Amino acid sequence: MTETANATDDWAAQAEQRLLERALKMAHIEGWTWRMVRLAGKAEGFSDGETELVLPHGPADLAALLSRRHDQRAMLILGEVDPASLKIRERIRRAVEARLDAAAGDESATRRWVGYLALPQHLGLAGKLAWESADVLWRWAGDVATDENHYSKRVILAGILTSALAIRLTGGRADALAFVDRRIEDVMKFEKWKATSAFRPTDLMSSVAGALGRMRYGAR
Repeated sequence: MTETANATDDWAAQAEQRLLERALKMAHIEGWTWRMVRLAGKAEGFSDGETELVLPHGPADLAALLSRRHDQRAMLILGEVDPASLKIRERIRRAVEARLDAAAGDESATRRWVGYLALPQHLGLAGKLAWESADVLWRWAGDVATDENHYSKRVILAGILTSALAIRLTGGRADALAFVDRRIEDVMKFEKWKATSAFRPTDLMSSVAGALGRMRYGAR
């Protein structure tokens, strides 16, 4: 029974990646849509039913797969860096830089992905994925906080990541990293920032929504 379950899981994981690869080649033309999902399935030899079995939420599932692929790609980049050799602010800067470069590797598809996540009905997913990415980066940086700072750090970094990606796509890498450098002080001086700022964890959706809107419509 276990072997059968493992085989099924392996097949599903491989099918997800095949569909993602195919979708990335189509996204700039088809957009991040159910049509793209079904066309990707057909191109990979799946029936519509099989495609929906693998991706029951269609483009939303693909959006999550792409974000997690970029997280993994960033970790590969950071695998060449010893975080213990860096000051904490340098760790965060390197981590964000790696994550931005990972997303830029699929730039045309990432733009369509952003447009999809910018829609009001998808902001919950956008926030969840930004949180996941921030968590991956903080863990690489060695964060072991278990109190409220665990959550607050991730909220702040999720907002930085989302805004920095908007700038990366509209203004280029240098502008994005300059923005990160300016904001990194907020992370490093968190306690002072928290005491003087009106920002709270519930503001994450507004922060993400604004950044996604800038990415979608090309505004700075």
